Parts: sequence; C-alpha cells; structure tokens
Amino acid sequence: MTNPTPYRLPDLPYDFSALEPVISSEIMQLHYSKHHNAYVTNLNAALEKYREAEAKGDIASMIGLQQAIKFNGGGHVNHSIFWTNLAPMGKGGGEAPAGDLAAAIQRDFGSIEQFIEKLSAQAVAIQGSGWGWLGLNPSTNHLAIATCANQDPLSTQGLVPLLGIDVWEHAYYLQYKNVRAEYVKNIWKIVNWKNVQERYEAVIKK
Repeated sequence: MTNPTPYRLPDLPYDFSALEPVISSEIMQLHYSKHHNAYVTNLNAALEKYREAEAKGDIASMIGLQQAIKFNGGGHVNHSIFWTNLAPMGKGGGEAPAGDLAAAIQRDFGSIEQFIEKLSAQAVAIQGSGWGWLGLNPSTNHLAIATCANQDPLSTQGLVPLLGIDVWEHAYYLQYKNVRAEYVKNIWKIVNWKNVQERYEAVIKK
C-alpha cells in the first residue's frame, strides 16, 4: 500500500515577533514550533498505525486510534486556521470587517461590538482547554458562535470554521498568566478580518 504524503507544518505567514505586543515572540515560537508541530507529528504517526491496522483487518486497533486522529488532526486543522486568522497591527490586524461578512455579522448578532462581546464571553468561560469559534451553518447561511473542547474541530458541530480563538493555556499563559480574559480582549487587535471574509465568501451560498 502506498502511503499518502504526510501532513506538514504550514508556513507561518509572519515572523514570530510580528504579533507583539498582543502575543509575544516567545509564545509564538513555542506555540508554532513545539505545540503545532507535535500535533502534525502525532497525526502522521497515528495515521500510519491506522493504515497498518487497516491492511491487517484489525478493526479493534483502527477504532482505538480514532481518538488520537481526532485530537491531533483537530489540533493541526485548528492551528492552521488560527495562524491565518491573525495579522500584525498595521498590516491588517484589527481592521474592521467589511462587505458581506460585516452585513452578516450585523444581521445575526446586531453589531460587530455585540458579536465580539458574545464570542469573547464564551471563549473566556470555556472550562479547561478549548476554542471559541465564529462558524457558518452551511444549511442556513447564517453565522453561529460555538465553543469546542480540547482540539475538537468545529466541523464536529456541523459548522464551517471562519474565525477561531485558541484558549489553551499554551496560547497565552507565559504572557498573560491566568488572566485569560485579558488575552481574549487583546486578540481582537490582531484579528485578520480579511482572512475571515475570504473564508466566508468561499463557503457562502449566494
């Protein structure tokens, strides 16, 4: 059986220090080079074991590998979106959404301010580790706010991910200590709304 090309760590679209002062260079380097890289490495290892089990018809082992694939695959998917959802201040970061996305946010949440307040509150309130998301319900074309535990991908809730906020401690603790709310408040200064708009336009049914 020919093995498919392994998943790889995507290129970061900016330098480690580019998101300062919101996210420190030290956090970015650890988050990207250590944590995201580990998800990719472990995903590839789990998939290799899965292919071996499948070739042997070992269903029990295939089932046993599902959690590792979900966790590490979700970690890879989530972080690959997260890096592009952010941009340095002065280079798109924090600039207000526009166009169809802005209109949809106003339609579904009342205003951009109300949306930010609601998603921030839900992200801060996550127990343990997880993600806060803005997603699109493809069956209704409406936006939705959702949270996911651990590295569960938003697709498990039937939503297409547009914007994610990582609230695992490794995303902020070195800089913000236990004050998750301050990290979430500041991250809006570097949200790359152009990227979110592009994701929205790619999936919206017109």
